[in-house]
Amino acid sequence: MKIYVPLDSAARALGADQVAQVIAAEARNRGLTVQIIRNGSRGMIWLEPLVEVDLGQGRQAYGPVSPADVPALLDGKLSSLGPVEEIPFFARQTRLTFARCGVIDPLDLTAYQAHGGLAGLHRAIGMGSAQIVQEVADSGLRGRGGAGFPTGIKWKTVAEAQAAQKYIVCNADEGDSGTFADRMIIEGDPFSLIEGMAIAGIGVGATRGYVYLRSEYPVAIDILNRAVQIARENGLLGPQVLGSGHAFDIEVRVGAGAYVCGEETSLLNSLEGKRGVVRAKPPLPALEGFLGRPTVVNNVISLATVPVIFEKGAAHYADFGLGRSRGTVTLQIAGNVRHGGLFETAFGATLDQVVNQIGGGTASGRPVKAVQVGGPLGAYIPVEQFDTPLGYEELDQKGGLIGHAGLVVFDDSADMLRMARFAMEFCAVESCGKCTPCRIGAVRGVETIDRIAQGDPGAIELLTDLCDTMRDGSLCALGGFTPYPVMSALRHFPDDFATQKEAAE
Repeated sequence: MKIYVPLDSAARALGADQVAQVIAAEARNRGLTVQIIRNGSRGMIWLEPLVEVDLGQGRQAYGPVSPADVPALLDGKLSSLGPVEEIPFFARQTRLTFARCGVIDPLDLTAYQAHGGLAGLHRAIGMGSAQIVQEVADSGLRGRGGAGFPTGIKWKTVAEAQAAQKYIVCNADEGDSGTFADRMIIEGDPFSLIEGMAIAGIGVGATRGYVYLRSEYPVAIDILNRAVQIARENGLLGPQVLGSGHAFDIEVRVGAGAYVCGEETSLLNSLEGKRGVVRAKPPLPALEGFLGRPTVVNNVISLATVPVIFEKGAAHYADFGLGRSRGTVTLQIAGNVRHGGLFETAFGATLDQVVNQIGGGTASGRPVKAVQVGGPLGAYIPVEQFDTPLGYEELDQKGGLIGHAGLVVFDDSADMLRMARFAMEFCAVESCGKCTPCRIGAVRGVETIDRIAQGDPGAIELLTDLCDTMRDGSLCALGGFTPYPVMSALRHFPDDFATQKEAAE
């Protein structure tokens, strides 16, 4: 008998370790031979700890499972959810990047290969640099960290740069509220990231890679470090990648958790041991990045998607999607929602489908008021615009952004003035202080929203002007995008900004 118990941080926070311990003890007491496999999460957080039992006829899911449920689980008397693949939330997905996550032991390299792992790297090794870069360009892959910049163009810039040393830097400083895709793939399928970075290194001529991983992810740090060591021991990393003439190795660096270090130039400064402040551009990191050398800086999901592109071909990946948003998007559904979790699907699903059909509406049972798309710097989209398809350009036309694809749902009890104030306060706290519009503007923004709340009728015009200045004058997205949640809240929910005096009248 094989029993799969997730080791993912979300599952562990809900008691997965205790469940695994009780299963082991109960099996020992009964004289049962049970193989407990700690897998990644399947992404259905409301069912965690989601335990799967395989008696040789396929895996049956149970969840959420508590330690008290274990005797019934081993007796075969616990009510089953059936195969995971038949649970509606899971069955509707198109899993490319997350195909192995939750299926295998994340540190079992043999299982990784048995499920398609390393096929992409083997293919890339047989290709030239220009072919590798063109394959990524043809796939239509764009940066999944938030900017949406075409990955192929970034790789081409670094590949054509002349330098004695180039670098691949993975941005794993996942700081957006309501997002967890980076952590989940590292904890559930770390070899996909390692393989993707190796392909990137071979493609652009880099021999060193760094993963900048935030300290708030101790499980991910542990798993990735162990995976890197296993990769070295098996020739996936080192002086001759898989026996080829290409050298590539990876080091995991732990960041202290400043939000601004998710911005690529702040990240590079922190990686170099400096204070994490934004650099002015140009020069671009692709030409003068880590230690002043040409550097590819890509998000975890971007790099972890590369192996499947090379395994199945660029055309296969590009067949999914909408307009210029090709492939799949890894939606992270959170907040006041009934069915929260990770949902991978082709670009193009509407917000109504994601929030109401997939997410099941609010957990509170009250009507949905808005969804914030793209993290704390994303716009609040009202229900009236829930026919908007999820795509880079489609959300931009609505004054929003897809960012890292986090969606936080709010019911009709949410006070949008308070949410706008939170956005400004968040920017004020997290600003690196490099540029005036962000450093000073956010503080003045909090004060101005307080004036609106206290009944100052002229403060709304002042807030609008301040947001224009922050958007146009800030050095990076922190100051530049903070106006998105503030102004969307003001634009779509003016009643919440009615002054106390008006409310009294």
